[in-house]
Amino acid sequence: GVGPHTISVPRICSAFDIEKGNFNDGISDELFCRIVAVLRIAVPYTGLIVSTRESPAVRAKILDLGVSQMSGGSKTTVGGYTDEPEAEDTAQFDVSDHRTLSQVVEWLLDTGHIPSFCTACYREGRTGDRFMSLVKSGQIANCCGPNAIMTLKEFMVDYGSPSLREKGEALIMRELNSITNPKVREIAIRNLAMIEQGQRDFRF
Repeated sequence: GVGPHTISVPRICSAFDIEKGNFNDGISDELFCRIVAVLRIAVPYTGLIVSTRESPAVRAKILDLGVSQMSGGSKTTVGGYTDEPEAEDTAQFDVSDHRTLSQVVEWLLDTGHIPSFCTACYREGRTGDRFMSLVKSGQIANCCGPNAIMTLKEFMVDYGSPSLREKGEALIMRELNSITNPKVREIAIRNLAMIEQGQRDFRF
């Protein structure tokens, strides 16, 4: 009676000693997009995740079909995020989207989406039936929108280029105006100012 919190949509792709062309029943880009669209219709309250194994072109298309979470700047080799990662032949799969995280964030801003780094629901225990009741009642809007812009602000301040920051600030101003609860908007504005001053980890 609760339903899934997130669904990931990986498909077979090339990796060390695996060539996807060897699989006759591999899923085409067109069918992959249709699967994503059907999943979004079937479970409208569920996060849909796509990884960097998909190309920028496919990720752009399925973003408009209902994908709500995607990775950026992923490293799939053993120790990929350390200073001395293992050789490429330890990769779990080949990455098709080689853009950096900042480039993915700026792309999302350019397409009118809100790049959010929010993990508040997991950290606050808002999962299962508790999460679903908030989503179905619409009350999650008092958490998701403000948390999205606050985590985006943190990323912009810590890692953003001047171009990214300019685009992000414009989006944040637009999104602040869309927060209907005046108390939530007031707290979000205060927290954004404190983030600019160096404080971190605010969440609703």
